[in-house]
Formats: sequence, C-alpha cells, structure tokens
Amino acid sequence: MEGWAVWIMIGIICMIVEIFTPGFLFMSFGIGAILTGVFSIFIDNITIQILLFTVITFLVFVNLRRLSKRLISENTPETNIFALRGKSGIITKGIPVDGRGYVKIGGEEWSAVSEDGKDIACGEKVQVVSFEGNKLIVKKLKIEEG
Repeated sequence: MEGWAVWIMIGIICMIVEIFTPGFLFMSFGIGAILTGVFSIFIDNITIQILLFTVITFLVFVNLRRLSKRLISENTPETNIFALRGKSGIITKGIPVDGRGYVKIGGEEWSAVSEDGKDIACGEKVQVVSFEGNKLIVKKLKIEEG
C-alpha cells in the first residue's frame, strides 16, 4: 500500500474516533495525517513525513483549541443564578428588616434579602443586584410617575 494512502486512512480513522470523544485531539491527529498524506505524494522520506505530521498536528491542535474556546465563550448564555442578575421580580413573602423573604422571577421562587437591610413588603417589585450562595440580594424598584 502506498504511504500517502496509509496517512489518509489514519486521518479518516482519527476523524471517526473524534465523533465519539470530546476535545478535538483526534481531529487534530486526523487533519495532521490527511495533510501529511497529501504532502507524502511529493515527499518520499518517512522521517520528513513524521516530522511534518507532528508539526501540522501541533499547529492544528493549538488553533482548534483557541477557536473552540472563543466560540464556546461567545455563544454560551449565562445560566442558573448568574442569569438572574439585573432581572426584576415580585416579592411573594415580605422581606423583614435584616431578614429573608421570597421573590418570584420568571415562574421560580427564590430566597431573597434586601440590599440595604430594610424591609420590603409582599407584592413590591424588586431587581436582583447580586447573589450570595442561592440567596438573591435585591433592591426595591422606584415607581416612576408618568
């Protein structure tokens, strides 16, 4: 079997294995092997082919890793309690002075405390300022007259 065909087969096998594993490692090997297979049509020296495979695989791995991190961080929405920062809700159980009550945001009820330690009555509209553990820290929204 020709050397270039072996490199291409190795590349295809690595690409298939990548489907079942995370991390782009086997994809890097696959791309490296396929490109080495293409170059091995012109380069007959196995030492140079292996060196070429190593360099290409390393460059592909570094660049795929960088690209995937950028794509993941740009397209990943905030989830859980992090997504609640800045949202508004309604107090369902009043928050006493320096105490804890409950706020309903988007159909879920959360434990909450007042940002300034003052009481907030049931039915008041509040905004999430931050959180501590699974407890929201909220502030009372001012009602604008128009």
